[in-house]
Amino acid sequence: MSEAVPGTLRASAITALSTADLAEKARLTTAAGERWFARRLGLSAPTDPAPPSRPGRPVEPCLVPPRQVPRRSVHTPEGRIAMIHALAHIELNAIDLALDIVARFCGQPVPRSFFDGWMTVAMEEAKHFGLLSTRLHDLGSHYGALPAHDGLWQAVEVTSHDLSSRLAIVPLILEARGLDVTPSLLLKLGEVGDRETAAILEIIYNDEKKHVAIGAKWFRFLCARQRIDPARRFQEIVRECFRGEVKPPFNDRARAEAGLTPTFYRSLSPLSS
Repeated sequence: MSEAVPGTLRASAITALSTADLAEKARLTTAAGERWFARRLGLSAPTDPAPPSRPGRPVEPCLVPPRQVPRRSVHTPEGRIAMIHALAHIELNAIDLALDIVARFCGQPVPRSFFDGWMTVAMEEAKHFGLLSTRLHDLGSHYGALPAHDGLWQAVEVTSHDLSSRLAIVPLILEARGLDVTPSLLLKLGEVGDRETAAILEIIYNDEKKHVAIGAKWFRFLCARQRIDPARRFQEIVRECFRGEVKPPFNDRARAEAGLTPTFYRSLSPLSS
């Protein structure tokens, strides 16, 4: 007998979030998004399971502290594999981060379009993970072949209490960082003639702009409802919840296009004047 398909978006997100088989996780994420956009899913029900404390994961990769993840130059084949592997790990976490925001905050008084946005993010992150996984196979490797770190999921744990905090830290800090670093990666890939990987990063870069914009839109929405200044509130949350540094270089243009202006983040940088 086939397993019953979850009848709500929350249950569907939790099922995908809990799945350790990564191809199945991506498939379930995409299927949940398609059913949600076809309006064949309700939002939630009292019988939905609770979100897991951690996402489903395969045995590999081995998770180590960030400083133990090897850093290699993209000017060598091994270095490019290490870079793609690190990006695949980020995108996998991004799938689960988007699923978690849907599952954990479905009881919040927000419009249904909030969940449209985050299911779009989840589906696009699943697409990114698939592209990077395929590229790793093309280069004779696979996701899980190298160690990775667990820093991204820690952002879930410290922001599970508050939707504004989750929006500030995940899309507006972590995803915005991708807008800062991707252009230089594209230049380096161009130098070594890796057009295939560069094409994937172009797709990811353009999608990530949308993801930051979705985060900025809803962060501003929550602040407007409370009649508080969004930039000031953002800075308060980052100082309270973010353990890393907000450091340049900043891609001010891409950030501004996504609704994240310098008034949000410049004063948080240790190099700000």
